[in-house]
Amino acid sequence: MGKYGLLGEKLGHSYSPEIHALLKGYEYKLYEVPNEDVGRFLNETDLSGMNVTIPYKKTVMDYCVSLSDIAKRMGAVNTLVKEKDGWHGYNTDYYGFSELVNVSGIEVRGKKALVFGSGGASNTVCRVLEDKGASEIRVISRTGEDNYGNLHKHNDARILVNTTPVGMYPKNGEAAFKVSDFPLCEGVLDVIYNPARTKVMMEAEELQIPCAGGLYMLTAQAKRSAELFTGTAIDDALIGSITKKLENDMQNIILIGMPGSGKSAIGRTLGRITGRRLIEIDAEIEKTAGKDIPSIFAESGEEGFRKIETEVMRDLCRLSGCIISTGGGCVTRQENYPLLHQNGRIFWIKRDLKLLAKKGRPISLKTPAEQIYADRKDKYEAFADVVIDNDSTVNAAAERILDELKSIHGGKIS
Repeated sequence: MGKYGLLGEKLGHSYSPEIHALLKGYEYKLYEVPNEDVGRFLNETDLSGMNVTIPYKKTVMDYCVSLSDIAKRMGAVNTLVKEKDGWHGYNTDYYGFSELVNVSGIEVRGKKALVFGSGGASNTVCRVLEDKGASEIRVISRTGEDNYGNLHKHNDARILVNTTPVGMYPKNGEAAFKVSDFPLCEGVLDVIYNPARTKVMMEAEELQIPCAGGLYMLTAQAKRSAELFTGTAIDDALIGSITKKLENDMQNIILIGMPGSGKSAIGRTLGRITGRRLIEIDAEIEKTAGKDIPSIFAESGEEGFRKIETEVMRDLCRLSGCIISTGGGCVTRQENYPLLHQNGRIFWIKRDLKLLAKKGRPISLKTPAEQIYADRKDKYEAFADVVIDNDSTVNAAAERILDELKSIHGGKIS
């Protein structure tokens, strides 16, 4: 079996090696190559095939002895296969986005679509939407005829697709447009896959509009590339199962609940079982402030504490694959919800009020637990995806969380 990889200028973290290992198990590595060395690399490498990403999807076309029809149409190559006569170029991004549209359940036929961004991904998206029968496709760019200054001309659009990097990690929480500006919108697609839920996706969720992110597209295009690499067919069902595994690996386990409900102990237990990093928001607040929480309350009051808490979560909740144990009052600020939700599944840890620990908790010491609970109950319910009882043992609560995740992702939780 040959050797394969991903060619790009600056790759950072990529899920491609993991995806290809799950697809076929061949060697697949990342190759960061400066622009001036791309030709030499292509001529000298012993790779049997490779994927190509920004900024070389057009560059590599000059080194191909043949191009697939789709690659010609796209004017871009993201997959190279070496034959005896040289490199053959393909474009599997088209297949990836087409499959994303299919699995999303969003019907584009006969609908007006706006595609935000004018880069290579935009071209691919436009061709797929065209082939799926969109009635009108408009590309929104910063300087073109259709731009961000005249979006009102297109408020009749029914399909919105983000192909810009706006909102991508680490600049989570940004958005190229507001879904609410398009009252007829019936579907939102975002090619970004980190975070799992971009700001535009979370707005679509809130408006109860169907939406989907780019992780399925990433896996689907990799599957098609693997077929080209090996010359063998791969079951389409693998796209879904690999996507679910990646979703699990990337998703944070978020613990919310009353002060003293056992979030920290459950988090430590989950960390031991899964090997995931545990982040204690209260401990991170103390690091940031350079003082303990009672001192923060004494000097700045609850409002000052809450501001620090939000900023700490804004930073740390961008991360993926962690266990995040929050402070009991994080639900009192609605702006904290999207920070937690963007990359996580939120578990409300419930415990009998008589069993709650109070030591070192400023609010719990001066306010009866019953009053705190009455003030926050509705907020916990609004934030939570799942409610976990912690009236027995920490291990039992941790196992219930893992069982819940297994039921969603259909396999081992890591």
